[in-house]
Amino acid sequence: MSGSLPILTLLVLVPVLGAGVVALMPRDNERLLKLVGVTFAGVSLALAVALMFDYRATGTGFQFVSDHVWIRSFGISWKLGVDGISLFLIGLTGVLFPLVIVGPAVHKDVKGYVAWMLLLEAGCMGVFMSLDLFLFFLFWELVLIPMYFLIGGWGYDRRIYATLKFFLYTMVGSALMLVGILTVVFLHQRATGHLTFDVVTLANEQSLASSTARWLFLAFAASFAIKVPIFPVHTWLPDAHTEAPTGGSVILAGIMLKLGTYGFLRFGLYLFPQAAVDMAPLFLTLGTIGIIYGAVVAIMQKDLKRLVAYSSVAHLGFIVVGTFGLSQQGLEGGVLQMVNHGLSTGALFFLVGMIYERRHTRLIAELGGIQRVAPVFAGVFMLVMLSSIGLPGLNGFVGEFLVLIGTFVTHRWWAVVATAGVILAALYLLWAYQRVFHGPVSGENATFSEMTMRERAIMAPLVALIVLLGVYPKPVLDRIAPSVRELIAHVQEHSDYRQPAVAAGAAER
Repeated sequence: MSGSLPILTLLVLVPVLGAGVVALMPRDNERLLKLVGVTFAGVSLALAVALMFDYRATGTGFQFVSDHVWIRSFGISWKLGVDGISLFLIGLTGVLFPLVIVGPAVHKDVKGYVAWMLLLEAGCMGVFMSLDLFLFFLFWELVLIPMYFLIGGWGYDRRIYATLKFFLYTMVGSALMLVGILTVVFLHQRATGHLTFDVVTLANEQSLASSTARWLFLAFAASFAIKVPIFPVHTWLPDAHTEAPTGGSVILAGIMLKLGTYGFLRFGLYLFPQAAVDMAPLFLTLGTIGIIYGAVVAIMQKDLKRLVAYSSVAHLGFIVVGTFGLSQQGLEGGVLQMVNHGLSTGALFFLVGMIYERRHTRLIAELGGIQRVAPVFAGVFMLVMLSSIGLPGLNGFVGEFLVLIGTFVTHRWWAVVATAGVILAALYLLWAYQRVFHGPVSGENATFSEMTMRERAIMAPLVALIVLLGVYPKPVLDRIAPSVRELIAHVQEHSDYRQPAVAAGAAER
């Protein structure tokens, strides 16, 4: 599908243009800088909303495709497209960036902060839409640069250590993926006689020997696993979250971690179907370990922000399990859970940032009794926390339920063990809430101020989406389902995998 308006190209170019405009503005007018930044991010949000409304729910394949030859001699194109798997990740990106530009307090160099945020938005949009491997890698690397400077320039005391750790981990993964990309492209050229980086062509013209495909899948998977991150390559994440500014943590949890889980779906399963089937037990095991490990370590955290960071390791494990469970329900749940996690955990990081701005501490032992002096703040925190736990009626329940029921049909024992993560999530989040918000109020906690109107306006869209996706997820699932069904059919066509009849029948119903 192709429209007269190159909406996907605009989704990339508008924030780039915004970053350029902000870079040319004087530094002294911070209010104007934020206004310009949120205006460009708002235009991107409007384009993302228009994209979701115009998307044909019953359509298959990629829609709104923008395909232009870029470097003809190397078979590289500016090719962007969207399907049900990427559609709502684009929408999530559009929602979160205006909030992080206008929301958290920025105590220095607002100009640099806004410019880097807009450039980061362009990179994230590009990753979710790229259908050319060269273009995908370009955007994949682009997102690293702004986040590097956001953590290093606006982070807390140990920001340099966290930044270097983040940079080194992700660069190692990127180097392996670059080797994998070039190998896939040139082996395809040797087999077919034409050079192309086109993802759809490479996926449909399967030309790799099975042993070669496994190694190449692992090269891609290493980069995606680091970005998710999957246990045991997760250790950069808690440090990056703890030292990042509030806006950086929101984007890191809400969007950037999804680049890895999206990569497994778009490139792991799509380009290497047989290898993905062969490696599924390994990644199911690592995802399940991540669910339990992340939850157990979160229970022991003394820093509230670090606790939320480890909860991401656990929750992202559910997405990995749903992806490699290779069932219709599991994959649908995994895609939906990417969006749910971005909303719930992004909202938690906003709230933890508000606590730090008031109390200048994130240590749970130094907080307490906040509910007595700030009941609205406590109520919003509780609702977001319950969505992260997976309470029925809120968004987290739908995604986790689909992941577990889908995986139970295809890989029963992994699903059984993963279910323990739901119980552990309730334990560490409810216990943290009890210590921070209940009990006697004393000292500086007695002067904890209530949520301002500006803060309520920032949280309102996130809370609304959390409730809406929990009560009525059907419009989202209706658009995800055809693309997931098509992906499973592609995996079955090019591998020895066959979806169990029970799972397939349940998905159709």
